[in-house]
Amino acid sequence: MPIVLGVLLFTSLAMSLFSGQITGALFGHGFLLNTVVGALIGSVALEHPSASYILGGELLAAGVEFGAVTAFLVTWVTVGITHLPTESLLLGRRFAIFRM
Repeated sequence: MPIVLGVLLFTSLAMSLFSGQITGALFGHGFLLNTVVGALIGSVALEHPSASYILGGELLAAGVEFGAVTAFLVTWVTVGITHLPTESLLLGRRFAIFRM
């Protein structure tokens, strides 16, 4: 339970960082770099997949390129690096690493 609580607190902190100024600073460097940044952020983000669609819509409304938002959504749902400690404890380290 402490690991799950820590993961939820980390997620809440990360979600609060997505203001307009942070979004402009992260996503404004060209299509390829924006896509890589979107994928990196999505890889470490943790929340229910349906919340990613809301955040993706907000990013699109803020002017972030479609490719970056797509990379963000795909990695948010499939990668989940922040799930790794919990999955390692519950399902085994080998399974958690292979799942990624």
